[in-house]
Amino acid sequence: MSAQTERNVPEREPAAPRTSAAAFDWRTRLAITIGTWVLYALGATWRVKVHGRQALLDRTPESSRVVLTLWHGQMLPILWAHRQPTGVMISEHKDGEIIARIVGTFGFFGVRGSSSRGGTRALLEAVQVLKRGADMAITPDGPRGPRHSFAPGALVLAHRAGAPVVSLVAHVDRKWKLRSWDAFEIPKPFARVTIEYGEPVMLDDADVRAVAARTDEFAQRMRDAVARVEMLAATATNI
Repeated sequence: MSAQTERNVPEREPAAPRTSAAAFDWRTRLAITIGTWVLYALGATWRVKVHGRQALLDRTPESSRVVLTLWHGQMLPILWAHRQPTGVMISEHKDGEIIARIVGTFGFFGVRGSSSRGGTRALLEAVQVLKRGADMAITPDGPRGPRHSFAPGALVLAHRAGAPVVSLVAHVDRKWKLRSWDAFEIPKPFARVTIEYGEPVMLDDADVRAVAARTDEFAQRMRDAVARVEMLAATATNI
């Protein structure tokens, strides 16, 4: 799949992660290196079809950036297909640092914090990322679940930054599912991966409390998007 690459990048990089590479033992550093190469080798075999992305690719530098919402368990196929300079909210724990280093190889950069730790600082930094010209990706059911729940953080961020919310979902026809809370999906070699970017939704509510009250609505939007991408995948398979 050929994809146009976004040229919009932040004017300055977000704050550097707190954990240096030296803080990891050699086994962890080796695991990160090997894991990254394995992901690239595996991803190169996937047959990816993307729907609804062109409007984002056609934006001018002056156009509004967006807040992308994706389920935690679908991060791998989505990050592989997206691969544009995009901020990703990542936990401040050591495991989050490992994730930050891996996603960095795909062109993403971490905004460190979560709803349970460093949330206020991360929210302010994410607002600045959007205003400087990069999109933000949020997993509303992360970092601990419950799976496919929708925490208000993504909506609060979009409201404060004046940015639209865009759902981003995937369907994988052949995959491994981990026995984790998020049923993390790893597409098998040569799997068909179907991605759908939803229509942008602006949050014009008067205050943040009204925005936070819309989580059920946006959870349903994500469920509807999953149903659509499953139909798109089935249609492509039958052609």
